[in-house]
Amino acid sequence: MNNLLHYARKYKKELILAIICIEAETIFELIIPMIMADIIDVGVANGNKSYILMKGGQMIAFAAVALLLGHACARFTAICGNGIGAEIRKAEFQKMQTYSFANTDRFSTSSLVTRLTSDVTTIQNSITNGMRPGFRSPVMMLTALVVSFRLNARLAMVFFIAAPLLAVILFFIIKNVRPLYGKMQGAMDLVNRAIQENLRAIRVVKAYVRGEYETDKFGEVNTYLKNTSERSFSLAALNMPAMQFVMYGTILSILWFGGNLVIGEHMKVGALTSFLSYVLQVLNSLMMFSNVFLLFTRSLTSWRRISEVLTEEPEIRDDRATDIEITRGGIQFDHVYFKYRETAKEYVLSDISFQILPGQTVGIIGQTGAAKSTLVQLIQRLYEINSGEILIDGQPIYKYTQDHLREAIGMVLQKNTLFSGTVKENLCWGKENASDEEIREACRIACVDEFIDRLDAGLNTVLGQGGVNLSGGQKQRLCIARAILKKPRILILDDSTSALDTATEQKINDGLKDALPDMTKIIISQRISSVSHGDQIIILDDGRVNAVGTHDELLNHNEIYRDIFESQQKGGGLLA
Repeated sequence: MNNLLHYARKYKKELILAIICIEAETIFELIIPMIMADIIDVGVANGNKSYILMKGGQMIAFAAVALLLGHACARFTAICGNGIGAEIRKAEFQKMQTYSFANTDRFSTSSLVTRLTSDVTTIQNSITNGMRPGFRSPVMMLTALVVSFRLNARLAMVFFIAAPLLAVILFFIIKNVRPLYGKMQGAMDLVNRAIQENLRAIRVVKAYVRGEYETDKFGEVNTYLKNTSERSFSLAALNMPAMQFVMYGTILSILWFGGNLVIGEHMKVGALTSFLSYVLQVLNSLMMFSNVFLLFTRSLTSWRRISEVLTEEPEIRDDRATDIEITRGGIQFDHVYFKYRETAKEYVLSDISFQILPGQTVGIIGQTGAAKSTLVQLIQRLYEINSGEILIDGQPIYKYTQDHLREAIGMVLQKNTLFSGTVKENLCWGKENASDEEIREACRIACVDEFIDRLDAGLNTVLGQGGVNLSGGQKQRLCIARAILKKPRILILDDSTSALDTATEQKINDGLKDALPDMTKIIISQRISSVSHGDQIIILDDGRVNAVGTHDELLNHNEIYRDIFESQQKGGGLLA
């Protein structure tokens, strides 16, 4: 609760005003039954019309004030609830930005989406809908109890039977519904995952005509969510009829005993009417309070899931960073070992050692699954190595801040990622304030200028989500141009020219060499033609460095390299 209240600090003013409005409204509503008793016992009994009109006017005035206070309360609680929800979402999103890849691997994407949306909405609704009854009910209940005992202590003893009975019912419902709420949010994660996977792979689904299969798969998780939700809300819904059963039983008891007291002239009709009004207020307060408990129970389940995101400790921190910068771009791996999980039996990369001099172009080649992409991700410190050391310009990478390290290294990933917006906006991810001349130069080097004029609005063409209105080769060239625009000291191309023909790839390599001769370049590829021009080529085999050398050296002395070369020659992958 302390952590949750932390996000309410910004809205403390609205929170306090809402509570004041709630309590003031409650007081005015509690006065009304007392006025009503006076109207019956004094005005009606004595036939005093002026007294009835005066007290009636008071009732209308108090009701109007209560209405205005209720409106103000609704406004302040809405501001408070939605504001706290926005603060929690903001904190969650900011926390996610600090995660390493290892942190994000612990949560599924669909689960993170649910925790950012549905779980926060649950807390938001609990505040908006629960604040009024939560603060109103205790005051109304206690005040109504005091007045009820003052009106008739013997008749008010019925509360000592009704209250424990309601408490037992509420305890039973909450005890059983709380674990179901957790299952329900987990089921929502599964539904989001199914939707996300299907939309992301919609082209594959249609290509393999697997729409019916995907529909059945979605139907399973959707039915699970439906059944879990039904069990949760069916149990929670028992609260209202159970409360009403106790409430009407209490009213009948009061009417029975109170009626006898009126017949015996031990109690006036107005007092009994007023007493019944206060009894209804007490029981309604208990009912509202029980609903608040159910809202609170569900929001606690959501807050626990959100807390897991907020309390997740980033595996990679800048606690050992110093005020140094990458100036040359030399890279050295010194007996590096890495595995994704500490509990994994085998290392993904084992005893990796090599050196790349500043300004060199280095190719990395190997069979599928040789951990080539994993190796370059370690350079940007997207994962933390288990042992050994990675140095840039002679300094361990942990001595550079993560922001500077990643700013100094441009990486074009194996999977092209473009964002909704214009072509220019996507390119400016590389350099936010890039001039038109810089953009044109980056486009020339990456051969984007070959197709940019054919787009509807050139650089101002709006891209669909993920760049769906571009071909694979066009997306790859845009991603390369975006990385070039950063003018990084180190550029990593992770199989990022696979959709390009050999001639275009050669033009890009030549452009990089001419325009950025001092930049260190690492090229991962399955094609020998992509890396043969490099100053050295590293062969990875099953997570280990098999050999390091030039194209000619490896072709003459390394069996793996020679086998790849010969198979690509037979398949038509001749060197350009």
